[in-house]
Parts: sequence; structure tokens; C-alpha cells
Amino acid sequence: MPDQTDHPEMAYEGLEQGPIRPPSEAHSLLLRLTRNCPWNHCTFCPVYKGTRFSVRPVAQVQRDIDAVYEAVQRLEQGAGEAQPGGDRQARVAARNWIKNGRRQVFLQDANSLVMPPEDLLAILRHLKARFPDVTRVTSYARSNSVAALDIQTLAALRQAGLSRIHIGMESGADQVLKLVRKGTTKRMHILAGQKVKAAGMELSEYYMPGLGGRALLELHATETASALSRINPDFIRLRTLAIPPEAPLYADYLAGRFLKPTDIMMARELLLFLESLTGVTSAIKSDHILNLLPEVDGKLPHDQERLVTIVRTFLDLDPELQMLYRVGRRTGVMAGLRDLEDPDRLAHVEDICRHYRIRPETLDAVTDEMMRRFI
Repeated sequence: MPDQTDHPEMAYEGLEQGPIRPPSEAHSLLLRLTRNCPWNHCTFCPVYKGTRFSVRPVAQVQRDIDAVYEAVQRLEQGAGEAQPGGDRQARVAARNWIKNGRRQVFLQDANSLVMPPEDLLAILRHLKARFPDVTRVTSYARSNSVAALDIQTLAALRQAGLSRIHIGMESGADQVLKLVRKGTTKRMHILAGQKVKAAGMELSEYYMPGLGGRALLELHATETASALSRINPDFIRLRTLAIPPEAPLYADYLAGRFLKPTDIMMARELLLFLESLTGVTSAIKSDHILNLLPEVDGKLPHDQERLVTIVRTFLDLDPELQMLYRVGRRTGVMAGLRDLEDPDRLAHVEDICRHYRIRPETLDAVTDEMMRRFI
């Protein structure tokens, strides 16, 4: 099913902001160019289900930018809190943005590049006119949407200020992509990624350990590494699979049709993935609470062996320590393997295991439930 857009004529009601953004955009101003997701069939994704996709009119997005500009002016002049008037949501957004240096902007929702390029260019130019000191403008995009654009168009968007694209590759294995209804292929992922790089933009690609289930675990790891090695993105971001009840995949998970890998299995998958990357100079980022090993964070190829060693260290732990670390990480008591050396944290996790009667035979179900709560 191709990407589809809808253009409803809705009255402007003030600054709009969507539900999600990458963790790396925590300090960014959020500007909503589209509502929801134009594909919205991925079985692992709980976001946007039951919603209708639409592209916001350019004039409305420009009014959002103007509202934030007005709020920034008032706040920086010391009048924003003392005087009534203006867009309240824009004032809240502006206050947070100022606090974080107001240099970064993230374009929402799931795929801004589905907009007509001339409309996106108009928005980017208006943003630059209002905020010439912005240094980074980023957006999510689907590989299919990027691949449909020529490099000259992407370069024009880069010249207008769009500096980084986030693409949810999730997997480079065609069997996995079909299984989870991603609506794209390994070839399309590679084509899109190479176009983004050729246009001079930064590229973040997302890899989801566990998405192939137990049956396709090795294929998922090696084919994703193969695709990313062809692209060589600026960032490879790890997003460990969790399956909340709102995701269509949850029904298959409950029925036993999809066998979710355990933490141990996903660590082995991650090890194979890291070992299979070749000719890559990407930064590996484990910047999400769902990831078991946040220390898997570094720059390739320099840090490749160090990252591999971290995963091996976890896999070589005594089973009891593995269990304690998994519970500690999933409860937020431990922020990394080094916390196993902290006797207070270790004792805290042991108390949790006793209190909730967590045992090796129940551990996988318990940690799956803990992960779902973070989504």
C-alpha cells in the first residue's frame, strides 16, 4: 500500500505538537508538519493506530513558527509571563526551547518528507527567516518517501536548513520487513540512505534487536548489518523490541505465533550484528531506556572491539548475576554493567527479586512486562 496523504481544511487552533520525537531531540522545538503516519501498518508500532494521516497546510505551520517567534520575543524581553495574550502552547514550547539554547528543531510527525518538496521548502525558509541562529533541523522519514526524491531535491532541502533525517530501518532483512509489514525492502532502505548521504545531510538509522523473533534472529542481525554497511550512516541507533498491547504484533506474541527473543538471545543477536558491520564509520548510540546495554555506545571502527567486548562481558556473566542485572536495568536501579560492582544497588535488586518472587523460570515474562511499561 503506497503512502497516502489527506489535506483537511481545519481551522487554525494554535501551535500543534505531535506525540513522539527521538530521544536525541529532547532539547528541540517540535513543529508539526504532518499528523500521524502515512503508512501506519507496522505490526510492532503502537503509535498512531486508529488515527487518520493528514498533511497540515503550509500557512498553518508558518503560523506555528510565528507564534513561537512571538513567544520567544516576549519571554526574552521579560514580558512573556507578566503580560497576557499570545498562544499559550507556543509560550510553553518557547520557554522550554529557550532553556535549552533554542538551536534545534524537530519536524513532526512520522514522515515530513511525504509533503510536496515545495511546501517543505517554504516552511524551512520561513523557519530560517524567523530563527536564523537555528543550527539543526531534523525529521523522521520513511525510506520509500526519501527514495522517491532525487538527490537534487534533497540537496535543496539541505540548503534550506534540513540537516538530519531519522529513518526507522528496523531491519535490513526482507523476510523480517515483510513479517512486520514495514512496507519497504532492503534495497529501498539502501537507496534512501545513500541518497540522504549524497545530498549532504546527516543520517540516523534505527536497528531493532529482536524484531526477527527467534526464527529469524541471525538473518535479522546479518542482513541489517549488511544494509548499514552499504549506507554508512552518521548514526546507528539501537531500539530493542518491546511489544505493548496496543501493537498489532501483541496478538501474535500472546498466541505464540511470534516468539520474542529473550534478553540473552538479543544480546547474542547484538553481538553478531556488531561483528558483521564492515567499512562503517558510524556512531553507535544506545540511547533508549529499552536497551539492556547502554554502554554499547561509541564510534566505529575505533570502538568496534570495545563494544563487542561489552556484549561478551554480559553474556559471560554468571547466570545469577545476569538475572540481577536484567532486573536492575529493567527497574531503573542499574544504568549499566558497572553497577553490578555497587553493593547497595546489588542489594536493592536482590530485595526486588525476593519481594516479587522473581526466579530464573519467570524472569523473561517479568522483564517483558517491565519493558512494556516504558512505552
